[in-house]
Parts: sequence; structure tokens; C-alpha cells
Amino acid sequence: MTILRLAIPSPLRRLFDYLPPAATELTTVELGVRVLVPFGNRDLIGILVEITDETQFERSKLKRAKKILDQQPPLPAHLFKLARWAASYYQHPEGDALQQALPVLLRKGHACEYQHEILWRAVADADPNTLKSNATRQIELLALVNEHPSGISLDAIKAEGGNTTTLRALEEKQLVESFQRTHPSHHEQVLHEAPLTLNAEQQSALDQINKLPGFTANLIEGITGSGKTEVYLQAIEKKLNEGKQALILVPEIGLTPQTVTRFRQRFNTPIVVLHSNLTDRQRLDAWLQAREGIAKIVIGTRSAIFTPLKHPGIIIIDEEHDPSFKQQDGFRYSARDLAVMRARAEETPIILGSATPSLETLHNAKEGRYQWLKITQRAGTSLAPTFKLLDIRQEKLSEGLSTQLITAMRQHLANGTQVLVFLNRRGYSPTLSCNDCGWIADCDRCDAHMTLHREPPHLHCHHCDKQHGIPRHCPECNSDQLQPVGVGTERSEQALQQLFPDTPVIRVDRDSTQRKNAMHDIMDRVNSGEPCILVGTQMLAKGHHFPKVTLVAIINADSGLFSADFRGMERTAQLILQVAGRAGRAEDPGTVLMQTYHADHPILQTLVEHGYSAFAQEELHNRKVAQLPPYTHYALLRAETTTKYRAESFLGALRQQLEDDLLLPEHVHWIGPFPSPMEKRAGMHRAQLMIYAENRKALHQLLANLCWYLEQNKESRKVRWSIDVDPADTF
Repeated sequence: MTILRLAIPSPLRRLFDYLPPAATELTTVELGVRVLVPFGNRDLIGILVEITDETQFERSKLKRAKKILDQQPPLPAHLFKLARWAASYYQHPEGDALQQALPVLLRKGHACEYQHEILWRAVADADPNTLKSNATRQIELLALVNEHPSGISLDAIKAEGGNTTTLRALEEKQLVESFQRTHPSHHEQVLHEAPLTLNAEQQSALDQINKLPGFTANLIEGITGSGKTEVYLQAIEKKLNEGKQALILVPEIGLTPQTVTRFRQRFNTPIVVLHSNLTDRQRLDAWLQAREGIAKIVIGTRSAIFTPLKHPGIIIIDEEHDPSFKQQDGFRYSARDLAVMRARAEETPIILGSATPSLETLHNAKEGRYQWLKITQRAGTSLAPTFKLLDIRQEKLSEGLSTQLITAMRQHLANGTQVLVFLNRRGYSPTLSCNDCGWIADCDRCDAHMTLHREPPHLHCHHCDKQHGIPRHCPECNSDQLQPVGVGTERSEQALQQLFPDTPVIRVDRDSTQRKNAMHDIMDRVNSGEPCILVGTQMLAKGHHFPKVTLVAIINADSGLFSADFRGMERTAQLILQVAGRAGRAEDPGTVLMQTYHADHPILQTLVEHGYSAFAQEELHNRKVAQLPPYTHYALLRAETTTKYRAESFLGALRQQLEDDLLLPEHVHWIGPFPSPMEKRAGMHRAQLMIYAENRKALHQLLANLCWYLEQNKESRKVRWSIDVDPADTF
């Protein structure tokens, strides 16, 4: 009797045996298909992993599967294998990992096909000026349809705020039309516009990428403004001419619109975008276009790594150093590392690009695992910015701004250019305090202060999302002397508006860009070239092109220099240089002014005088001496409970028990347990145990045994535990 062995989305790290559905012919069933099965008192979607005739259970007790949902597996064999390998490597339940590799609608059992065969598009040569200026809904809907020249479904229109009545009104005016979905054929000419002329370093990097067929891993370390994107575009062009597809991963949704715009300007070929702001149906349709080879270019964030391509040609990871590529909860995979594994399986080249590569990637390049391609000159005539440290130890600051900095800003604005002010703190002020008794507005669910916001007025914990109104009196002493402490982006915006009343001040942070198309509108204002002041958080640091910004002011260059995380120095250096890279991107020379209380700090001195490469060399040496990644491999066993100290005592007892019961593999070590750097978060008390080893295989052998032990241990059911392999941070 045949047995179906399935991966079920559950917390259990095991497979489940089922009898096949009644009257099902299994000779044509392939591994990887979805199967509807009863699980407890509900139905779930499982993934077929194995067909066998053996089971450790009594056959009479096995449940029968209800239905096999697919004739063909949704994922190609190599991605199915990659998802299973990732589940094993990151110590995550296989059923959940396989589900994460599929679009949401497929996880829910929907058919693996397009829902909409009828689409809408703008009528060719239609004159939008026929619309009255007050017909705002029709104007907005026509603009939306124009953004989708290949067609947009009615459901997608409704998801974007449109409606049938407005659509029919546009149809009556012969501005839009419906049509039957067709699968576009390959364009003879893949380019809309000619590529730019590469300089010698760019051309050398492109030649090295194209030199060898099959899999090659390439690190492009190019300073900001060096034209890395142009190298990507020309590498993709070669693959498109060969009839192949390209997958491009970017770290943030905010970067996606400008990336898509640039790619659509260059290429005359179908492009799809995959990110979390899409509806489930939009995402599945885009996923299907990629799988069927219709979409030649796929641009997405972290989860797009599992998107199948019919003709894979090249994978590009832009800003590869960004921690956003590492999932921080649930299935804690690294999209960057899986991309290298995928490129190897598909025998395609992969490009990892950054001005400030991660130390792990640099180590791989130094060891010869990656081809190391350096671009040290800016593209065109622009020059690298000049750095200057502003020592503010004896300065009297005005809302966080020194006199020297304000003077420099006036000079650049008077010259008709733009200024970028970087402050990595959202809100009006980091917290609220009482001048009389010293009370501070702390979150009662986290070990953190609540951030004061003025738009709208409220206190907000950015760790657990708790919010409440601003008190009029101190809850401790009833004083009305409550004052904001420190400066956030809202307060800086207010101060800059008062200092520069005739200059627009544009704030860019998570709060100001929540509205749909907000980031796009901001970019349009900045790219108009009019003098303005941009003030914002690290959102400004990630890949944006501001041609008229000539001065970058870093308000608090010291944040991160004394972090408890061993990656704190690396992240600080990357952030400083990424922000600094926004200055002087065109003909106008750029300047970077960094306010600091530690002007003599060796890290800042190295960055200013010698650049990122010198810093990375020193930091790698320090990591080697301290036996930290990338010279060792480690994982964090995290535990959290609602009761104080229970998580730490659980991990302590677990460590003692394991040392008594299990033989530790050679050269595998424990550190801890100890409280997490933020011990209390969202009402949970957290602790962690670090496990590290020089040998990756030995580490994973222990982790596999540890997961098995924890699943059998009754005490582990009283806490919430998880394992994070190759963690991006220790928080």
C-alpha cells in the first residue's frame, strides 16, 4: 500500500504519513505537489515530499488525504530542493519553510493559474486632456492604468482604490479599453534606450562577469556613485539577448519604484515586481509570469528569492550588506546566502553589489570563493565627497545643530543646491521627561523609552507598537514640567523650518512615507533640483540618487560606536558611508560634515582618512583575533516567557542537562545564557544562549540534536523558543 509522506505547515520538525485519496492514480504524481489533508480538526495544505510503502505507524490509523491539488509541482525541482535545504540549515520546520516559498494564495489552496483573463489598458493615442480638471478620480484611475501598459485586472484596480463606475466612465470616453489576456512573445529588440558608455573599471567588471559560462559569484565593491547599476543593466542585457531571465533583489520596498523606473526606461521587455505591498492576487499573477518565462525581469525584496524562472540567466543582489535580506522572525533565512546557493544550482552568475560589503562577503572574496571586482572611481565627472569631522564637545547646539553646520548649510543653499540632514531617530524626541522628579516616559511592555511624536501628538514605542496620549502632568509627582529629551526627525524638521523659513524642508522616515506613493512624490520634489533640505533616517541612505545634494550633514555620527552587538561597528561604518555617498552625485562637488563627541575615535578616523576598505581590513583582523564571524559560525538559541527570569533559568537548566546527557561535538562551545540586550520586549522576558564552532558541520550536528531534544522536553513547552542560525544581530 502506497504512503504519501507530507510536509505540513506546523511547529513540528517532522513529516507526516497519509494514505492517498480514494481512487487516485499515483503513477503520475510528482514530488512537490500540494495535497489537501485533514490535520487535527481542520484541513491543511501539505507538500508531497516522498512516496513510500513503509511507515512506522499502523496503516489502519493513518488518515486518508482528501485531494491532490496540482498536476505539476508549483516549484521546479531545484527550488523545491533549495527550500528543503534551507529548512534544514536554518533549523526550521520543513512544512512551514516550503509554504513560505509559495505565494499566499497557493498556501490557501487556490489553483496555480491566473484568475483574470480580462484586463484593462489605456487606449492608444487617447488624449487625457479631455478630462475636466475636477474629475480627480478619473484622472487618478487613468494614471493607474497608464502605469500598467501590459494590462491591469479589475480586482487590482479596486485594490488600488478605483471602482467600476469610474472605469466605465473612462471607457465611454474612449480613454481605456478591456482586452483578453495574451502572453507576449519575445521582443526582438530588448532595449528602449542605448546603454551608457562604461569607464575602464566598469568595463573590466562587466568583462569578468561575462567571461565564464555557468555559475560564478561576483562581488562588485564600488563606491557610491560609481555606476554599479549600469554594470547590472548591461550584464542583464546580455542574458536577455540569450533569451534568459534576470532576478534582482533589493533590500527595501522604498527602493523598488525607482529601480523599476530605471529598468523600464532601459528595457523593452516585460518586468514584474514582487513585494509585500502587492495584493495576494497581484503577487500570484506576477509569480506565474516569472515561472512561465513571460516576465523577463523580476524585481523583488527578500521573499522573491524563491520565485521560479523558466529560463534563469542571472541573479543580482543590490546593497548586499543590508540586514533586511535576513528574515528576523519565523523562517529566519538569509535571501543573500540562499541566492548564492540558487545560482549554483541553476548554473548562472550572481552579482553581489555594494559600496560597503558585509564582512562575510568580503571574507569570501579574500578567500577566492567570490570574484572580487572593484570600482574605485565615480561614474562620469562627479568626484567623491570630502569628509570633515565636527567636534561638538564644547559646542552649544541649537536643537542638535552646531553653528558650523548651520553656516555650511546656508552656504550650500545660497549656491542653489540641496542639503541632506541625517538623523537616525524617528519622532519628535526620543522620549519625554519630568524636569522636577526625573520621570521618563518608558514603555511598560519593553525595556525602552517611548518616543514622543507631534504629528499626530502621542507617545509611541517603536519596539512593540504600543501608543498612548501625551500626559499633561507627570504621573509620578503631578508636575506640569514635562519636556522632550533629545532630537528626532520631527523636531529637526521643525527647527530647520524656523532656521530656513524660505527653503522647503522635506522629512523622510517611516512615518512620513506611509501614504501610498509618498516616497515617489518626495523623489519628484527633490529631483526637480530646487534648493531644499532633506531630513530623515536611514531610509535616505539606501541607494537613492539625489543629483543636486552637495552637503550631507550627519547629526549623530557616534550612534552605534559603542553597541553591545559585535556588528555595531560594521553597521555604523556602512551607514555613515552610505549616507555620505548621497553627496556630490553630479557635477557639483560634495561635502560630508559629521557631528561627533568622539572626533578622535579610531573608527571615525579610519573612515574619514582611509575609507571603508581600510576599516574592513582592521575589523576583519579584530574578528579573527576574537574568533567571531566570519571566522567562526554561530547560532542563538532564544527563549522568551511572560515571567521574569524564567527564560534565563530555562536555558541555564537546558545547558546543564545537555552537558550531562550529550557529548558536545569537538570545538563546539556555549556562551551564556544571558538576558537579551533588550530583556523585555512586547511584554515578553527574553534570554539567549550563544552556540559557536569553527566547523559549520559540527555546529549543525549539535543544532539538529538540540531541536530534537527541545521538542521532546516538557519544560520547553512552557517557553517560546527559537533557533537563529547566522543571526544578523544579537537583539
